[in-house]
Amino acid sequence: MAEQPPPPDDISDDELRAAYEEQLKRVRVEDVLVQTVVSLLNLGGRKAGLVPGTESEKDLEQVGQAIEATRAILPLVEGALGPDAKQLREVLSQLQMTYAKESPAAADDAAPTEDAEASQGPGPAQSSGRLWVPGQ
Repeated sequence: MAEQPPPPDDISDDELRAAYEEQLKRVRVEDVLVQTVVSLLNLGGRKAGLVPGTESEKDLEQVGQAIEATRAILPLVEGALGPDAKQLREVLSQLQMTYAKESPAAADDAAPTEDAEASQGPGPAQSSGRLWVPGQ
């Protein structure tokens, strides 16, 4: 019959430390990075108000940080994720779209309007006459 581990109250500090060390031997950095990406996306979704009941938790600065951190880490673990990488990329895209729609900074960085482009005149390639531009 297999020996049962002692109840938690009977574990000494040395035994607890040894058990922790044994677990650390099996953990890979890649595993921690994957878990971090998942945590960032979940937290970003909450801070974007995408999770029902979290609308009052909206914090676009936090959403932006979650997006940037995920974008930095995801390429490091995509190979290990296999087909799951696509699902995480889709979640990241949804978070980015929400951020872009709701961020005041996104509105400031929007592409110039047609009137603004017209007032700037033709660019250097158009002025040279070497570039064909449809409709012009």
